[in-house]
Amino acid sequence: MRYISTRGSAPELGFCDVLLAGLANDGGLYVPETWPQFAAADIALLAGKSYEDHAFEVIRPFVGGEIPDADLESMIAQAYATFGHRAVAPLVQLGSDHWLLELFHGPTLAFKDIAMQLLARFIDYELARRGERATIVGATSGDTGAAAVGAFRGRTASDLFILHPKGRVSDVQRRQMTTALDDNVHNIAIEGTFDDCQSIVKALFNDGEFRQRFRMSGVNSINWARVMAQMVYYFSAAVSLGAPLRPVSFCVPTGNFGDIFAGYGAKRMGLPVDRLIVATNVNDILARFIETGRYEMGDVVATMSPSMDIQVSSNFERVLFDAHDRDGAKIHALMADLTETGRFEAASNAALSHVRGDFDADRTDEEATLREIATTLRETGQLVDPHTAVGLAVARSHKGRVGSPIVTLSTAHPAKFPDAVERATGRIPELPPRLADIGEREERYEVLPASVDAVRDFIAAASPMKD
Repeated sequence: MRYISTRGSAPELGFCDVLLAGLANDGGLYVPETWPQFAAADIALLAGKSYEDHAFEVIRPFVGGEIPDADLESMIAQAYATFGHRAVAPLVQLGSDHWLLELFHGPTLAFKDIAMQLLARFIDYELARRGERATIVGATSGDTGAAAVGAFRGRTASDLFILHPKGRVSDVQRRQMTTALDDNVHNIAIEGTFDDCQSIVKALFNDGEFRQRFRMSGVNSINWARVMAQMVYYFSAAVSLGAPLRPVSFCVPTGNFGDIFAGYGAKRMGLPVDRLIVATNVNDILARFIETGRYEMGDVVATMSPSMDIQVSSNFERVLFDAHDRDGAKIHALMADLTETGRFEAASNAALSHVRGDFDADRTDEEATLREIATTLRETGQLVDPHTAVGLAVARSHKGRVGSPIVTLSTAHPAKFPDAVERATGRIPELPPRLADIGEREERYEVLPASVDAVRDFIAAASPMKD
């Protein structure tokens, strides 16, 4: 298996090199040169198997033999042994042809754990094989950072630097990061938005000398291994609901587009996915592009679903690459337009039709999100977080418009967003016992301006690799 950059000029790499590289050196994102194919008979054989078995079968072709099967199976087993539900990603029926896919049973109560627990083991494995140390740098709108800290804290071959927007994540999300006092964990609160954090991280990766000096690697969903691991739960859910004999649609609350791109990848592999429904809050740049073909940044509005408060959805570039016939030069030009003007347009009607061929989209405002939390509790007994509620509200509007069961992805435990849940229902969701005292734990983090230089200097001073 070889990987190519969406911008066309970075070298092709194998899986383990892509794993450690994160972002391609031309600023693009790595994607497989060809998508592995699962025939209907292959998918049928997954019926009745464990989540770990699904993971091995789906991930193995992407690894391309660079990790022996026995080691791959062992890392998968270790990763999902940390989850609080034996099924890892269980389905809950909400109504006729509507299901909830619970992705929050990992150590930090968010869907990011499903990929991050595996990613940390992959990176540890490859660093040990090479006898190297790495600097892991990531930006978070809340859950990615917590999952990264939970997965990488205390590891001896990597140093973790996580940027989050100051005051724009929930208290629980922040404390899951900042109460990790391990020497290899460094939390940075940026005085700006998530997009500012993400831009700083991309700029650091594009600084070739700095990147090489500190052997930088990434944990955001720009890292291919994150997306690859998330494809698994699309297979497990679809097979549980009758695939390959019937198609399934998925409604995904999304900001950075990584979670729903994993569904797109699963479809490209042969999984019978009907529609992929993008659910956004009022920061609706993705819905606007799918409607109009114009991707135009605006101001980020702070909402009760902060992980979706994004205007630059990095993983959307991967879909655009396919939509533009995998022409890296076209993608490079579109991304240059975005940087220079804050907008771009699909290069052709054919490119926009490609996107619309797989994706629908809709948006939900704050009042509708609160109503959906209350309605879901009243009608089903399920307490959901505001991100999941955005997905449920959009799925509700699409019922009857798709001819297949809809699975809405539940991306976080309601206790991570207690203020919104209490406002909607009058109930305060309880944290699991292992996190019950998180509000009393000591915090440690650095506040920095939204400046590439400030973050670069901080990493250089704090890293044990500075000498």
